[in-house]
Amino acid sequence: MGGGSAPPRHQRAHLRATAMPTPNPLSPDDFGPTLCIGEILVEIVANTAGSGFLEPQPLTGPYPSGAPAIFIDQCGRFGGSAAMIGSVGKDDFGRVNTDRLQRDGVDTSAIHVDPALPTGTAFVRYRDDGDRDFVYNMWTSAAGALDWTAEVEAVVARAGHLHIMGTLLVQQRIWQVIERAAGIIKSRGGSVSLDPNLRKELGADADTASRFAAVVSMADLLLPSGPELFVAAGTDASAGENAALASLFAGGAREIVLKRGAAGSTCFTAEGTRIDAPAFAVTELDPTGAGDCFGGAYVAARRLGFDMAQALTYGNAAGARNVTFRGPMEGAGTRAELDAFIAGKGRVA
Repeated sequence: MGGGSAPPRHQRAHLRATAMPTPNPLSPDDFGPTLCIGEILVEIVANTAGSGFLEPQPLTGPYPSGAPAIFIDQCGRFGGSAAMIGSVGKDDFGRVNTDRLQRDGVDTSAIHVDPALPTGTAFVRYRDDGDRDFVYNMWTSAAGALDWTAEVEAVVARAGHLHIMGTLLVQQRIWQVIERAAGIIKSRGGSVSLDPNLRKELGADADTASRFAAVVSMADLLLPSGPELFVAAGTDASAGENAALASLFAGGAREIVLKRGAAGSTCFTAEGTRIDAPAFAVTELDPTGAGDCFGGAYVAARRLGFDMAQALTYGNAAGARNVTFRGPMEGAGTRAELDAFIAGKGRVA
């Protein structure tokens, strides 16, 4: 797989790390597939910039979407063993998703096809400042109709790693599946990662905060973006990055990867290692899904035996490549495609 080799010279030149050896906190890929649980949607994108959806406008889509589905699709395309638990409607939007996931090597045997509810949707419109407005039909669609079934039991029983998205913690029905799956996977020696992936449109309450704290405490790997680091740590941003990291490592985290967008990414370990990897220079077309592709590539690479520096490079490349395509998982890359991207793109200094 190449996981034991050193990064190519053009990658090493852009990495800074301590020399301390660090163990891989994630179970190996051959222990069982990486599993994601949660919403499977189609995304429909407004062609005009502006605020919200209060007037008619041209739209593009449907694109397969949903943060867990984007993550696991990138994981499968990279070459990692991958499986998805979710629910779609018995409609074209559902087929768009299951066909894509199957094509990219994801086990879809635990995706329920609901005969009555439609596949979930997310309408997206970009503002002039680059921010986004979403209109979701998530938990009142098939996406929310997720139960523990024999198919779910079978996939969980052989999974080696569970990746959790913070978007799911507002939904009790799905949380119950996640909590049960996490207990089974951890008890058999598997690992857990968390992307907080906070969305203001999805709402939160005291129960959500309690679930979030529970997931943070069980996660071996955390993948926050920007201020999500402080939310996960329960510390104020004014206390600084180091205080947040110390709190999370004291709580049991073993590896933390901070996604910094155009500033690249940084990996920290409980043993004190730090690795910085700069971003790739690209022209952004559609940023939706970049963080999910980063996570899918990073987790797959680590589980396949790549070291942290190599995994960061692949994660940065996956996120950067994805933003050059219209649609949230259209730019998810195979390992060969990401290698070609890395070789052909400059890095931000």
